[in-house]
Amino acid sequence: MRAIFFGTPEFAVPCLDALGEIAEITLVVCQPDRPSGRGLTITAPPVKQRALELGLAVAQPVKVRTGELAALVHEQRADVALVVAYGRILPEEVLRAPRLGCVNVHASILPKYRGAAPITWAIARGETESGVALMQMDVGMDTGPVFETRTLPIGDQETAGELSVRLSSLGATIVRETLPRVVRGELEARAQDHSAATMAPILEKAHGELDWSMDAACIHDHVRAMSPWPAAWTKHATKRVIVHETRIFGEAPASAAPGTVVIADKSRVVVACGDKRAPGYVRSLPPKRRCIELVCVQLEGKKKTTAGEWFLGRGVQPSDVLG
Repeated sequence: MRAIFFGTPEFAVPCLDALGEIAEITLVVCQPDRPSGRGLTITAPPVKQRALELGLAVAQPVKVRTGELAALVHEQRADVALVVAYGRILPEEVLRAPRLGCVNVHASILPKYRGAAPITWAIARGETESGVALMQMDVGMDTGPVFETRTLPIGDQETAGELSVRLSSLGATIVRETLPRVVRGELEARAQDHSAATMAPILEKAHGELDWSMDAACIHDHVRAMSPWPAAWTKHATKRVIVHETRIFGEAPASAAPGTVVIADKSRVVVACGDKRAPGYVRSLPPKRRCIELVCVQLEGKKKTTAGEWFLGRGVQPSDVLG
């Protein structure tokens, strides 16, 4: 089997390794090197770093619609191209260049969570299960027919970063075990139910802001979903506070408005929440006002700390209002 690999972030590296076990990789395509870190040092993406370690040829096109990428892919005379978190929408001429087209590993149970950030939005919307789908790519946004889907449960405390690691490993498994069957013509892709589709839009820093009018479960899931990036945050007075970890605590006092700190001492900080549900939230919990315990926080320009240490540092106090 001759194959091309498209991918950019760390999530895609295990799939690159898996593809190398079952195919001759003629080319690896990833996004250009970018500034990274506080010093904005120009850094190669993880897929490029791994490809060079494996001695593979790498292309990093700045643009994908000039015709040059399609010509390069066509020159490889590949049986298939495997696409894993490449980060750009490929034009039809690229999708059709390999003999069997392009096959994608997508980190959701399609047709749910099509788009750029399926892992984050699955957690944010209260899903208890996720997975990876191996699908034939078409010109739509994750709309192609699916060869196989594999699933796994989402832990109650699991963050998007932690789930990403497990889904990345599951993606590598589906590449090893299923992609050869696709190339041999042993599997027929099944069309998605487009009426059941949901979207997972690209993340922005503003998505991290906590809305204390939401139910405690929504807020807890939002904190997990936004970890590690863009990170959940709220305002305390004029300062931004990143919230890294929470626990659902108990019922909120009727007199406490959403966002009110109802307990603040050396052992914990507890905040009253509302009873609203975020759009698209799927958990069927009875709506009632509860509280969230802040477990780990980070003040602007400071290191992570426990919420109790935040209180002891003359930070948050009972009756303060967040948000």
